[in-house]
Amino acid sequence: MYIESLNPAYALELLTADEQLPYSLLLLADETRYAIDKYVFDSDVYVLKEGARALAVCCLYRIDDSTLELKNIAVSEELQGKGIGSVLIREIVDIARKAGYRTLIVGTADCGVDQIRFYERAGFVKYAVKKDFFIHNYEAPIVENGVQLRDMVMLRMEL
Repeated sequence: MYIESLNPAYALELLTADEQLPYSLLLLADETRYAIDKYVFDSDVYVLKEGARALAVCCLYRIDDSTLELKNIAVSEELQGKGIGSVLIREIVDIARKAGYRTLIVGTADCGVDQIRFYERAGFVKYAVKKDFFIHNYEAPIVENGVQLRDMVMLRMEL
């Protein structure tokens, strides 16, 4: 599908099983390939492309018949801050609605103030905290801005 609101040359494509995963983009939103591999093979992976060049990625993971989880969303560093993430969220919401999901959820680090604000601006609301998520699900401690990640804030959007 073409995303005219961004650039007529941009297309959001669902990767097929034989296509290579864009780990360089996925690693912008998740710290290790080990962590990504826990969900990516059970997710629908969409890549925003300009020709053959991958610009952004998102992974959508089915929780159940009514709930879809956004496991990863990342925009190439040179295009960050240009509204692409917000457009991707709108596309993800459209994909989820068309597939019959009623709820879209996403999790992010509790100290990720900018990420939480991004999701709230997009219409998500906080509903839970997964205590010690980053301690139990990653092989080594993750430190961002001098703070070790511990808890994950969960946000949801009713569709």
